[in-house]
Amino acid sequence: MIPVHVAIIMDGNGRWAKKRSLPRAYGHKQGVKTVKKIVKAANSLGIKVLTLYAFSTENWKRPENEIKALMTLLKYFLSKEIDELAKENVKIKVLGDLSKFSEDIKIDIEKACKRTCDNTGLKLNIALNYGARQEILYAFEAMLDQGIKKPTEEVLSSFLYTAGLPDPDLLIRTSGEFRISNFLLWQIAYSEIYIVDKLWPDFTAQDLEIAIKNFQKRQRRFGSIVLENSKK
Repeated sequence: MIPVHVAIIMDGNGRWAKKRSLPRAYGHKQGVKTVKKIVKAANSLGIKVLTLYAFSTENWKRPENEIKALMTLLKYFLSKEIDELAKENVKIKVLGDLSKFSEDIKIDIEKACKRTCDNTGLKLNIALNYGARQEILYAFEAMLDQGIKKPTEEVLSSFLYTAGLPDPDLLIRTSGEFRISNFLLWQIAYSEIYIVDKLWPDFTAQDLEIAIKNFQKRQRRFGSIVLENSKK
């Protein structure tokens, strides 16, 4: 069975560039090319939701020139690639606190989401200035503002950025790192995790298929056990 929701921690752009004695910004540029390929592959495979960790709340600590290059690439992606994504019936949603972005980027984000809001194909979530701990805190603040003092899991989920979406079935991380990095901490409680050594710019559609095949071999128990008779 194809996973309904796949989340990816796209890691390794800087290391990819460093291995080639190139500026880190060039690695991010190659990473954007990989995003295009993986979005197209996910859509073709029948994945319903794809969530990409593009920029974390901690990424603001990076050198100013690198952040500037990332913002330039983000503007390029939102303005130049939107036509192709719209044609492929992809629906874009941005997850995260957008307050720190410049006004022009906020406008580009709004335009991209509005342009694709009626599309019925792959739901592409782009996590920007995203941090899972902050997301949960914001959810609690919003619930308290509405007088909700004893929320259920379902109620809390409805206040998260991912409200209305299924939790990820599969979490993929590139670059061989075994960390969650403050990504979808609530939502990945029962996700299957797949780590690949490849750096993000080298990740291919075939690698995505391999990850899905690995996922299909697993038995998801959700805290339960598999009875012997159920294996027959």
